[in-house]
Amino acid sequence: MKEYITKIKTDFDSDLVNIKTTQDIVDIKAKYIGKNGCITDLTKGMKDINPEERKKLGMLSNEIRKYVTEEISKKEEEINNAILNEKLSKEAIDITLPGTQVNNGAPSILEKVIEDFEEVFMSMGYDVVDGPELEEDRFNFELLGLPKGHPARDAQDTFYVKGDELLLRSHTSPVQARVMLSKQGKEPVRIICPGKAYRRDDDDATHSHQFTQIEGLIVDKDIKLSDLKGTVTVICKKLFGPDTVTRFRPSYYQFTEPSVEMDISCFNCKGEGCNICKNTGWITIGGAGVVHYDVLKGCGYNPEKWSGFAFGFGAERCAMLKYGISDIRTFYNVDLRESQTFDRKEEN
Repeated sequence: MKEYITKIKTDFDSDLVNIKTTQDIVDIKAKYIGKNGCITDLTKGMKDINPEERKKLGMLSNEIRKYVTEEISKKEEEINNAILNEKLSKEAIDITLPGTQVNNGAPSILEKVIEDFEEVFMSMGYDVVDGPELEEDRFNFELLGLPKGHPARDAQDTFYVKGDELLLRSHTSPVQARVMLSKQGKEPVRIICPGKAYRRDDDDATHSHQFTQIEGLIVDKDIKLSDLKGTVTVICKKLFGPDTVTRFRPSYYQFTEPSVEMDISCFNCKGEGCNICKNTGWITIGGAGVVHYDVLKGCGYNPEKWSGFAFGFGAERCAMLKYGISDIRTFYNVDLRESQTFDRKEEN
């Protein structure tokens, strides 16, 4: 038996010299230490020999198995290293070559505009609040001075979900009503409420059935229209540059009195007239006004003691003006080319 094991070792050493590939490794493992390998066969008949011989045979078979296993592992590592080195030599990287540009995304343009608003208003002591997009008729209309039968409640303008009592909010003003009611008419209110709103509309380059509003409200003692003018001027200068001039024009909204349209001087032509401002030198940026007597009263505030103003900006409109975007649908696509354009404008 000892002579047989010696012969196995001699044959293995001879075969090992000729190992060149990973397949050769697989073959030599199967030949010597596999399920039907010659070293494995040594132990299959051990139960039929006497204990003394079995002990010697066990020691010899363990020694030869250990030797063969270790030598195969060394050879396998050698072959794998050779394969790796060959790949590395063929796939050498020339670090002097220019790198490949990888397109990166950018923060949402709308989110950036909203963050600009939030930053300014939080610095003035405003809270940022949110409310449900699936809203009750009471908060969306009635508490804001829009009684049953008002034209703005027409089903062609509003997405009703359940009868005429549950709807997708058509503006973020319901958040203002909820906050005022929560204060029970006893505490000042100073909030902005950015969020989605929904109205029935035909989608095109300038209209969308969903849009983002940024509305604000302040209710306190001795609030005047001049306070609104100063507040609007601060945010417009932040968004469109320190040279921006603001003006108010009389308008009408059901929930404010007096009501105004907010204009800014054209940042493109500096008031000289161009296609952006339609040769007027001014661009309408939103609507605002002093909170209506009935709205204050309906939300629990005594109009004889409290007053306030409310304003609303369209986030998409502000972003389109600021970043030169001509199609509102850009905000709802995932086109990296638009993100790159946005990055370049930010850098400039």
